[in-house]
Amino acid sequence: MPGGERVNDTGRPQPCGSGPLLLGVRHHGPGSARAVRAALDAARPAAVLIEGPPEADALIPLAADPELRPPVALLAHAVDEPGRSAFWPFAEFSPEWVAIRWALEQDVPAHFIDLPAAHTLAWEEERGERGEEGGQDDPAVSGPHAAPGAAETAAGPDNAESSRDGEGSRDGGEQVRVDPLAALAEAAGYDDPERWWEDVVEHRGPGGRDPFAPFAALEEAMGALRERYGAGGHSRDLVREAYMRLRLRAARKEFGDGLAVVCGAWHVPALRVKTTVAADRALLKGLPKVKADLTWVPWTHRRLARSSGYGAGIDSPGWYGHLFHHAADRPVERWLTRVARLLREEDRIVSSAHVIEAVRLAETLAALRGRPLPGLSETTDAVRAVMGDGSDVPLALVHDRLVVGDVLGEVPESAPAVPLQRDLARQQRSLRLKPEALERGLELDLRGDTDANRSRLLHRLRLLGVGWGEPTRSRGSTGTFRETWRLRWEPELSVRVAEAGVWGTTVLAAAQAKAEADATAARTLADVTALAEQCLLAGLPDALPVVMRVLADRAALDTDVGHLAQALPALVRSLRYGDVRGTDTGALAGVAAGLAERIFVGLPPACAALDGDAAEEMRGHVDAVHAAVGLLSETPAGADAGATDQVAVSGAGLGGLRDRWRGVLRTLSLRDSVPGVLRGRAVRLLLDDGELRPGEAARLMGLALSPGTPPADAAAWIEGFVGGGGGLLLVHDERLLGLVDSWLTGVSAEAFTDVLPLLRRTFAAYEPGVRRTLGELVRRGAADPSAGRAAYGAVTPGFAAEPDTGRADAVLPVLRLLLGLDDAAGYGEDTRLAGVGA
Repeated sequence: MPGGERVNDTGRPQPCGSGPLLLGVRHHGPGSARAVRAALDAARPAAVLIEGPPEADALIPLAADPELRPPVALLAHAVDEPGRSAFWPFAEFSPEWVAIRWALEQDVPAHFIDLPAAHTLAWEEERGERGEEGGQDDPAVSGPHAAPGAAETAAGPDNAESSRDGEGSRDGGEQVRVDPLAALAEAAGYDDPERWWEDVVEHRGPGGRDPFAPFAALEEAMGALRERYGAGGHSRDLVREAYMRLRLRAARKEFGDGLAVVCGAWHVPALRVKTTVAADRALLKGLPKVKADLTWVPWTHRRLARSSGYGAGIDSPGWYGHLFHHAADRPVERWLTRVARLLREEDRIVSSAHVIEAVRLAETLAALRGRPLPGLSETTDAVRAVMGDGSDVPLALVHDRLVVGDVLGEVPESAPAVPLQRDLARQQRSLRLKPEALERGLELDLRGDTDANRSRLLHRLRLLGVGWGEPTRSRGSTGTFRETWRLRWEPELSVRVAEAGVWGTTVLAAAQAKAEADATAARTLADVTALAEQCLLAGLPDALPVVMRVLADRAALDTDVGHLAQALPALVRSLRYGDVRGTDTGALAGVAAGLAERIFVGLPPACAALDGDAAEEMRGHVDAVHAAVGLLSETPAGADAGATDQVAVSGAGLGGLRDRWRGVLRTLSLRDSVPGVLRGRAVRLLLDDGELRPGEAARLMGLALSPGTPPADAAAWIEGFVGGGGGLLLVHDERLLGLVDSWLTGVSAEAFTDVLPLLRRTFAAYEPGVRRTLGELVRRGAADPSAGRAAYGAVTPGFAAEPDTGRADAVLPVLRLLLGLDDAAGYGEDTRLAGVGA
């Protein structure tokens, strides 16, 4: 502060000069946070003014609640459009948070003085309507806000304030944007603004004798930058600073000059300058405005890191949190001890000697680089050299777990929230599903009530667009009674919950209303069937009638076989899922059977005269329908639906669907107008179902690979027949392998160039072991040279003419022993031993 230093009667330094105490800070800077506390302790202001939305003044007392644990954020959203939102994040080491906590501890009034969120949200909406893109805007030492719309925009390497504060001037003018920390670092001879800030602030401390000296130096530096660059391209700052000055004048009338203002250092020269009230109000005239609600929401260290898309400015929130707590108590030793503990937990050999040597190396590197203390770069280099044996692999783990970290804040129940958020919190407690920032897996057994309710909640949230959980493939089980989820709570989900609140006050009511609206708005039949599946997974029986009515209407009007084939699998999965969850799926069974009948009738004509791409797409539909028909014919609900009008068309019910589908496959396999890839696939599916007589598959392959067939068509037939895991079929049936080998060796050189890409794609999909075995069989040659052309009735090499029932029976005792069925069948110990011996 200009004017030098003065000392009070106690000998403690006091801020000098007239006017309030302006404490310019770097947001989320632990050094600034420590300096702010020291300055507030020394000055003892009558009130504290903090950069932030003034609508949040009523939320400041909640910061004293022990259940409010940073990192947290102020969330502002438009009442009429909850998806339009903005965040103001605070970490434990944020200077603004320290100022709030100090004011509450000292029972001193605290107020936010930045531009109201009502203007910020409306301003962003106006910019969006003009089609402007978000981007880098405000300097690092500006406010702790986040970009509206729940998606924060990075603001540069200097901890810049994100684009939530806008960009460009109101009249469309643009200036060259200035990065203040980068400019100061460059003037000091540094190529890294982060390293410069650590050296001059984080490692120097607040100043032992004069706690106001760091702020005076920073104000002088920012004043020089503002004098040279003006607003520095951050023209919205002019409007924000005008509002801050108006708030500051009002506070001075109430509290006098005994005020402390905690704001971004970039704004301090603007708050110090003398302006008129009329001039400031002129800048604010005509600002757009919306009605906004604010509350506290949990935040994470990962969201404070620039790597995750938020430009609040710190690459290493975990490291900064460590500095905040241990800057004066051997921070390097404590940090490297934490690193060693983490690496030991990951089964890496790290001893106390490694820690001692890493500390020595970090201190040596700092001395060589002219730094007052080792920083993150020195400790990282020391970990790489001493604990990682020169490898960057452990560094990735250290960066993810410690340098960034997965700390998730907490917010008390007393914080304002939309009714939907309260219902979600109640269910989370009831089901013991605590939101966590660290991704974790969750295995659910749907046969239990608790896990079934957890599954319904997660599916309902997904339907509402709240992606807390992501379903994944279950390991070790393919049963429909088991689900596997990946859970991870992100701060943006709080916005999604607020946005979903327009559908209802509870998760169940909101999901039901959303499902009905989505069914009405669905564009394709597949979308409706997928929604029916979601309704069963989410346990929404009251929404199912609306979805089924839309589904029946769309199915009656849609004549595209491809669309019907896309819709059937989801519908059949719904039957299976509904069966596990105990829901009534009789209506679904009837619609599914009707769709299947229409597919059976329309598929053969739809498969004629298709080009290569269309044939490949149709092959996927054929595979999907084949799997769906298999499930549909086995579904218990199908027996109950056999008497419905839709199923009664054939007179056989769902049980006859499989037979009619096999008839469709036979038609496809024999029709010359059907592309080769579909004919080959139909033969393969029939073969897998055991519907072809011995040698029939070889006969059909021989016809497809006859000399009169164009090589490209023959290659497509092979792709359809043995593609997608058909390698084992060729391994165990050398007749088929011989046919393929004989055809391939007879292809002319000109045609071989054309068919090679398709064949390469087919065989490249096989497992390495399968390819190796096929290569050995081809190298050895067929046991019967005529097997590849005419020996359809010959015995397959490696197989007997008839099964050996004696050898097969010898396996049964061992099998029954493994299954635990031997005692029930009367098998004794001698029989089991005999079976093992056999």
